[in-house]
Amino acid sequence: MTNPIDRSGLRARFWEKTALEDLNKQEWEALCDGCGRCCLIKMEDEDTEDIYYTNVTCRLFDVDKCACSNYPLRRQLVKDCVSLTPENIERVAHWMPSTCAYRLLHDGQPLFEWHPLISGSPDSVHSAGKSVAGLVVPEYEVEEEDLVDHMEQRFR
Repeated sequence: MTNPIDRSGLRARFWEKTALEDLNKQEWEALCDGCGRCCLIKMEDEDTEDIYYTNVTCRLFDVDKCACSNYPLRRQLVKDCVSLTPENIERVAHWMPSTCAYRLLHDGQPLFEWHPLISGSPDSVHSAGKSVAGLVVPEYEVEEEDLVDHMEQRFR
């Protein structure tokens, strides 16, 4: 797997010492563990507001690299793509997977041992079985009306 996240030159354990809103751009981006779960198509029950994950990825997700194929332009190319920021985390954290560093830190929880910032390896998320690598299909292979058949609780 190729991990495009630059974690070089970061302050030691910055996520424990700095509030999310005070992180610099590189620190913010480094919190991403590269799992790919945020790139899964999700559905929301309008009555209960429950979020349901599928095993279907956004059309820009490269299933071989377990990463967005056009990260810089993702929001222009995919109208529903959410760019997670310190300003919107309160509003969108519930859409993020329960293992997501942004959600964990927002909720006052520590990072997991397999997170690349803790383990020192960008592959630890994959070897711990926390990524979508090898478990997903791209959006262009699934009809929208068939999404319900692709719901997966393991990604939540």
